[in-house]
Amino acid sequence: MRYPWLYLLLALSLGIEAAPRTVDWLDLLPEEDYQAMLDMPEIGHEGTEEAPSDFTSGLRQRDESLPAVMYSTRVVSELDGQSLRIAGYPVPLESNSAGLFTRFFLVPYAGACIHVPPPPPNQIILVDYPSGIAIDDLYEPFWMQGTLLVDQTSNELADASYRFDADRVWVYDGE
Repeated sequence: MRYPWLYLLLALSLGIEAAPRTVDWLDLLPEEDYQAMLDMPEIGHEGTEEAPSDFTSGLRQRDESLPAVMYSTRVVSELDGQSLRIAGYPVPLESNSAGLFTRFFLVPYAGACIHVPPPPPNQIILVDYPSGIAIDDLYEPFWMQGTLLVDQTSNELADASYRFDADRVWVYDGE
């Protein structure tokens, strides 16, 4: 053993877990959807009114005049099972006895649950976070860290093409 410090350094580095890769919402779009989104005309929100804040209708609204990409469930299968980090806005679904939300949708922009049109299913993530978070402001973004799964989910509120098993959730800090 000529260099005992080298062995110690190697042993310590093997014990350190790599940080999850940070992804952007566009990373969740397969190439054909990404291009269709780039080519899509701007969608106006003129004349739209906010839905009631009970979240019972917002993500299920459908406008047949919009391009099919706005309802796409296509996914990037290579992301399935990956340890990732993504930021977005929560839409509360289920809470525990302490009033913390343990299940929620994560969407790419604030107000997605109350404005037309909603994001496509491949831009909605169902998040399971057993520890729960307090959601006091729907316009406050959060970071999620955990495992992303390709998993088509449908409930009365929305369709989601991804599911996220969150290990850690914290208020977005810009980094």
